[in-house]
Amino acid sequence: MNLLALDTSTEQMSIAVQRAGVSTPWQHSAAGGAHSSTHLIPEIQQLLAQADLSFAQLDAIVFGAGPGSFTGLRTACSVAQGLAFGADLPVLPVDTLLAVAEEARWQLSGASGLVVTSLLDARMDELYTASYIFESDVWRQIKGCSLIKPESLGWDGVGVLAGNGFAAYGARLPDGPGLRLLALPTATAMLRLAPALLAAGGAVPAAQALPTYIRDKVAQTTLERAAAKSAA
Repeated sequence: MNLLALDTSTEQMSIAVQRAGVSTPWQHSAAGGAHSSTHLIPEIQQLLAQADLSFAQLDAIVFGAGPGSFTGLRTACSVAQGLAFGADLPVLPVDTLLAVAEEARWQLSGASGLVVTSLLDARMDELYTASYIFESDVWRQIKGCSLIKPESLGWDGVGVLAGNGFAAYGARLPDGPGLRLLALPTATAMLRLAPALLAAGGAVPAAQALPTYIRDKVAQTTLERAAAKSAA
């Protein structure tokens, strides 16, 4: 399939284009945050040009739906929607924690039976987390997404702990014999996930594509910040 995938849910902006019949996708990564809003569309256009594809030739647009940065999720969703509207394409929202698990599997050349607990830094002293197992060439969620304090992670040390929360919270996470692995929800991971998700009916019309917000609150109040500073 001809697919465009993009993710701006973390500190990294990730874009990839897959052309049918070509084994290696075209990809680009750069700093996320404010950089994404100004550079995302021009970089998408450059990758499509490298793949010799137009928007009209795409089968779908894939984006990281969350959880993740509120601003980043809105950026990815709005760009995916706008491009899909213009080209009359379906949109495939992908769980960013599942994409972290897939990126970890790819880094490890993981075989069937691999268990991954995904972590993404949610800021405000919290983590997004979910657990998955890779069996019979498909991922199955074994623990749903939650928003937790690092110390509350219920990891039994089995399999792989993967994500981007180690720099900030590594010392506060539970120990275990399993591997800790830096992994982000890359656009290439989303391309690998896309065929199964599309076959399962995961694509939606552009108007129905929405980010996945786990946290309702995006910032601490002045009093909350002062209390957190006093407790540190």
